[in-house]
Amino acid sequence: MSGSEEKRFARLTYEQAVRKYADTVTRVCMMRLRNFADAEDCFQNVFFKLCFKSPDFENEEHLKAWLIRVAIHECVSYLRKNRGVLPLDAAKEQAVMFDWDTSDMSWALMQTPPKYREVLYLYYCERYKVAEIAQILGKNENTVKSLLKRGRERLKSIYGGDTLE
Repeated sequence: MSGSEEKRFARLTYEQAVRKYADTVTRVCMMRLRNFADAEDCFQNVFFKLCFKSPDFENEEHLKAWLIRVAIHECVSYLRKNRGVLPLDAAKEQAVMFDWDTSDMSWALMQTPPKYREVLYLYYCERYKVAEIAQILGKNENTVKSLLKRGRERLKSIYGGDTLE
């Protein structure tokens, strides 16, 4: 993009938005797809949409929430089209390749079912509140609370009984 054509997103240029939110979008895609190559495809689609749809954002938090929502939708669409499932052992290999280790919560999240994984990731890793998660995922707040409660139980068993509060 040339200087006069440069797009701005919530006071960030496109390049700054990519640099700032690349890790977040990649992790959202990895949480959903559990395969780095597939996550890369969805990552590219998310930022392609950001560049060419030119949505207006109120602030950077709105931009971040939009990117997460689009990333989730891209992954769902990708899974629908490909119907591929990656075995858990391969997901662990991908986690190592993605520079996660077993002390990182992301590693444990990779072992939880997808319906809990997204909610737990948004709550613990991205630090969203229940109401914000409900809005991003298009779910009822009580549903998000239930998924968090059940997801925490799954994580407790993975970590051997430690609490996550």
